[in-house]
Amino acid sequence: MCCYIFNKLRWTHFFFLLYTTQDWQSLSVHIIIMMRGRRNNKISKSKSTVTESVQFWIDHQIWLESKGYILRQSFRAEQDAPVTMRRSGIPKDSPLTLNTHVIMDATRFSDGEVVVLKKTKPSVFPFELQIIQYFSTEPQQSHPHNHCVPLYDVLYPPDDNDMILLVMPLLRSFDSPRFETVGEAVECIRQLFEGLQFMHELHTAHRDISILNVMLDPKPLYPQMFHPALIDRDVNLSGSAKFYTRTARPVKYYFIDFGLLRMYDPADGEPLEVPIFGGDKTVPEFNVNPYDPLNPFPTDVYYLGNFIRRMIARGSVSNGFGFLTPLITRMIQNDPSQRPTIDEATAEFNEVLKSLSRKQLQKQFVDAFEYRSDAIFRAVVHRFRWLFNLIISRDPLPTTHYYLPLDRTSILLSSHTRATFPAT
Repeated sequence: MCCYIFNKLRWTHFFFLLYTTQDWQSLSVHIIIMMRGRRNNKISKSKSTVTESVQFWIDHQIWLESKGYILRQSFRAEQDAPVTMRRSGIPKDSPLTLNTHVIMDATRFSDGEVVVLKKTKPSVFPFELQIIQYFSTEPQQSHPHNHCVPLYDVLYPPDDNDMILLVMPLLRSFDSPRFETVGEAVECIRQLFEGLQFMHELHTAHRDISILNVMLDPKPLYPQMFHPALIDRDVNLSGSAKFYTRTARPVKYYFIDFGLLRMYDPADGEPLEVPIFGGDKTVPEFNVNPYDPLNPFPTDVYYLGNFIRRMIARGSVSNGFGFLTPLITRMIQNDPSQRPTIDEATAEFNEVLKSLSRKQLQKQFVDAFEYRSDAIFRAVVHRFRWLFNLIISRDPLPTTHYYLPLDRTSILLSSHTRATFPAT
């Protein structure tokens, strides 16, 4: 009976939002997040047929083992699994997978780390490998402002000359688990400004900043990790995955998916690219004339501003992010020439950050579309965590390193370490 009443309240709250909201884009994103959460936590039954994308991984599992990467039991013959592998903590069999058409999780035999294998075709994305390798080599790799997903390894399937497998760390969506405080969300925003500024300083445009392409490193939050397909369950599917808050264990955020990234030579003048839609379809200049070449750097600024507005700030002053409204408004202007550069936007954000008090950063993060019942429960938990963090003097802005403004000279590379700029 209680569950019935609880569900009724949740749906009543949802339809109230549907009736009263004026921000339809944010509401649509909220619905997507709801459905994504339901999908991640629902175990579907195994099908008798094997899709072509799944068959690829099954066909290549022996070859992958020879390279040191072990697929889950769903994609390997049990009788072929060595005893040492069965005892190595590889997650149990599960009918769910990641997006097997493009990516697959695997366990690296050398250290037992769960990694992600991403299929990509150089004929379709000719610069992806070159750019991700560039940001994964020194001195870029160890620079604290580098927020590009690192590349561990590159595999070349022997039966396809137009396919490579990129080996990368297993990451998690930037908002999973959800933010607990305003300070945690502000730190996420700070890192995204920092990372995009770093890329622009190296004449690289991302061109596809969206909800699917911003992730976090889950290792600090999930010391025992989680099942790669059922991300809210532990690796053995025996219970819920245990995690810490970002305030207790700060995390690093990453930009992923470099298929649309481009690197430019400043000697060639202003870069111009024919518009190509990424995950965010709302870019104003793309909808005016989709065939006119445009400078991709102001578009990146729009992407980041709109991402913050829709996914974190939600356009709401009442949830503690009103201080970002002027900056976001300038970043998402219809006229690209009126938008600030990433340097200007980052400098303005840093000034806003300095003005925030400890009390503001410690406030509970309240989603504009959060169910009232969830908000009440989280408010009670938040008070206990607030008191504990106050007693032990935890920083309300959980940075992963000592924050310093971007030093241009530290990333102006010498001539022998500069990238070879690909033709556009």
